[in-house]
Amino acid sequence: MRLVFPIGFLLLASLANVWGYSYLILAPTASKSHYTVMSSLAKGLAAAGHEVTYISPFSQSKPVKNLTEITTPNVIEAMKVSKSKILQNTKLSIWKRYPVILAMGLKITNTFLEEPKVMAFMKEKRTFDAVIVEVFMNEAHFGFAELFNASLITVSTFGASTWTTDLVGTPSPPSYVPHLMTELKDRMSFLERAINLAFISFEFVYLKWFSMPRQHSVYHKHFPDNKLDFHEMQRNTALVLLNSHVSLNFPRPYAPNMIEVGGMHINYKTKQLPKDIEEFINGAEHGVIYFSLGSNVRSKDLPLEKRKAIVETLKGLKQRVLWKFEESNFAEKPNNVFISDWFPQDDILAHDKVIAFITHGGLLSTTESIYHGKPVIGIPIFGDQFTNMARAVQSGYGASVKYSDLTYERLHNAIKAVITDPSYTEKVRAMSRRFRDQKETPLQRAIYWIEHVSREKGAQYLRSACQDLNFVQYHNLDVFALFFGILLSILVALTILTNILVRFLKTKLGNSKVKHKKL
Repeated sequence: MRLVFPIGFLLLASLANVWGYSYLILAPTASKSHYTVMSSLAKGLAAAGHEVTYISPFSQSKPVKNLTEITTPNVIEAMKVSKSKILQNTKLSIWKRYPVILAMGLKITNTFLEEPKVMAFMKEKRTFDAVIVEVFMNEAHFGFAELFNASLITVSTFGASTWTTDLVGTPSPPSYVPHLMTELKDRMSFLERAINLAFISFEFVYLKWFSMPRQHSVYHKHFPDNKLDFHEMQRNTALVLLNSHVSLNFPRPYAPNMIEVGGMHINYKTKQLPKDIEEFINGAEHGVIYFSLGSNVRSKDLPLEKRKAIVETLKGLKQRVLWKFEESNFAEKPNNVFISDWFPQDDILAHDKVIAFITHGGLLSTTESIYHGKPVIGIPIFGDQFTNMARAVQSGYGASVKYSDLTYERLHNAIKAVITDPSYTEKVRAMSRRFRDQKETPLQRAIYWIEHVSREKGAQYLRSACQDLNFVQYHNLDVFALFFGILLSILVALTILTNILVRFLKTKLGNSKVKHKKL
């Protein structure tokens, strides 16, 4: 009897281990913002008792229980060239910029798969309950799911796009769903709808005939034994998680296996700020403005005329400014500005004395600004930043200044409008209330759906029939062709019969006239 309790305890402990799932998470993009989202999910799953293998260019600052890391430093080197050209590429139209982004995605895809540690890992004989892949122009990576006999789950770090909606058949009507690379809003004029449709059509052609064939080649090169072809592999997606929320973005329809989990990375428990930053903020009589262009664009690399416009603007403010600036020797730094190459952004935005956020408009930054109720002044530069800032302007919680049009006057006017007009703060606080009003945290929701798909062995019941349809079938083009073909056939037949009848009547009438003359 004395052994019953310890044996029972050991049995319960072993059952707890059995209930945990095994996940492989692939986060190939060498961008800190992407890593932040994927890392939050990886640590969340590990904390929930699951075994997580996490492959990423970056590594955790300290070991995490249940999480095994494989780093891919070659991807960081491969992306350096692309990152160095971000500001240069802002001069390009979206029509020219889009192929550049896809070329970067192909480079990431190849470099990740050719990383020696990844190649060695692919030879291991093991299985996972699910392979969770970040979607960022890297469709060939979906092949890991079949390689390890696992369900395929994808994560978009910036919300819905063509790269994710097509995986599960989510409708994206161009009449009110703006492309993420445009500055369009969901309520468009005739001309804006025409532009949106034109760009989406351009994207479709470029993806189908240029980008996807290249991803197809990479897929077959690195997964030669996979039985699913490239198209089947993509449409075999069990679940798509989106780093978005309806309170943050334009409302739009989703397939049942496409779930919004925006805000997984947010720190719900604010941490104490470093002493020097805390003192700087507390000493601000008129409040503080936080300024960061994110992790991919460095303020120190801005062209001289842009940097001069920013410095002149900040110098004229009575507020204090925390500016993420990556160079300590900054002779032009105004006295009211505190610079550092790193700031605890989430905790700074949570501070009561911070009244506004000058941002590049990245999704993580705009999500944090809404969560903490801070209005924004956006300087969008690339990617989804344009759509995010268009949403901010339409919703009334921010102002936007195009990078190409960035001058002292435009930036000054935008900042002045946001910090002097209380409606900006009122609207962002209303959005914050809506965003916080969720029955569970975004991370809890993401973990639930991943576990659900694992329990249901891929959750085929969530899979829409449209995942089995090609482009022609999905849009009923073959049916329309049949209908128009029948209609055209009827019109042609009627035309022929009419001509025959007319000729017949002419002949009869002609004969009648001849007989009449003879008489």
